[in-house]
Amino acid sequence: MIKKIIQIGNSWGVILPQAILSLLKINPVTDKLEFSVENDKLIITKAATDKE
Repeated sequence: MIKKIIQIGNSWGVILPQAILSLLKINPVTDKLEFSVENDKLIITKAATDKE
């Protein structure tokens, strides 16, 4: 899948399709994402939840 980067205010973003969020079991309302870079690739993963 190829997506364009879009400007949002002074920042840039990518719209994630609902199908991708569903495959990764990401709830965009309650879940947080973690970003990392490995070998010139952006890796986006669902952040671990803190269980108290």
